[in-house]
Amino acid sequence: MRHVIALDVGGTGMKAALVGADGALLHQARRATGRARGPEAVVETILDFAAELRAHGERHLGAPARAAGVAVPGIVDAGRGIAVYAANLGWRDVPLRDLLGARLSGTPVALGHDVRTGGLAEGRIGAARDADRFLFVPLGTGIAGAIGIDGRVEAGAHGNAGEIGHIVVRPGGIPCPCGQRGCLERYASAAAVSQAWAEAAGDPAADAADCAEAVMSGDPNAVRIWQEAVDALADGLVTALTLLDPRTIVIGGGLAEAGETLFTPLRDAVRRRVTFQQPPSIVPAALGDTAGCLGAGLLAWDLLDTTDSTEEPT
Repeated sequence: MRHVIALDVGGTGMKAALVGADGALLHQARRATGRARGPEAVVETILDFAAELRAHGERHLGAPARAAGVAVPGIVDAGRGIAVYAANLGWRDVPLRDLLGARLSGTPVALGHDVRTGGLAEGRIGAARDADRFLFVPLGTGIAGAIGIDGRVEAGAHGNAGEIGHIVVRPGGIPCPCGQRGCLERYASAAAVSQAWAEAAGDPAADAADCAEAVMSGDPNAVRIWQEAVDALADGLVTALTLLDPRTIVIGGGLAEAGETLFTPLRDAVRRRVTFQQPPSIVPAALGDTAGCLGAGLLAWDLLDTTDSTEEPT
């Protein structure tokens, strides 16, 4: 059966799949990255995992994978196939595409940024599949973004397009590791809400999900913290829609799991801020934590389609 390898590498764990030509997940697996053992060990774990997936396909699907797609965090040079930098994984300038190609016996490999890859999946087969222009914004430990245009995701001139989390929404505000102060992700990420609620509740283990529950119960401190996050997010989104004019904004990540506790006030806050702009549809992501794997599979199939179309006829 025709299939490709899809790998979604996160800071602590990896999700993988063998993906059919119709997008079906034919086999799924997970593994820890082993980042505590150092960046070289992480790379070796990725290579071993990919080789095991290839072997599984040969045994159970009758043939090796036709291609592989890999989504990684941090700064990615997709054109050269290099994982340039990832703070959580500790690596710099890893030629991951070439390393994987060698381990997979010459199988063609596509490398992509994790958020843009997830956005690609949401744009083609998920919540934005009917939108010609969309913005995918996952609210997790940080906030990133993927700019979708006609079925593809824009990487930018230097691979940094979509970094909405570093729009300054509160000038002179909380310092950000990026070097600025007042960045969006310091106020509206799941990590930011978790920190604010843990401090307010006096419980170091409290997180954003607990804050959302307290909001539904009417806790005034939770309502205040939640509204501050919603207002900051709305400010960032309005800046983005002014620049990009997306038809749909897809919100994913941990905060999106709060459902209408997030989406109702967020839509209202954005609506209040727009003037001449056309308000976009603001919808929850549809693919959950499978988006990265599905997107990596799409990268692999796209690569295969490109390779096949440029081969000389026999």
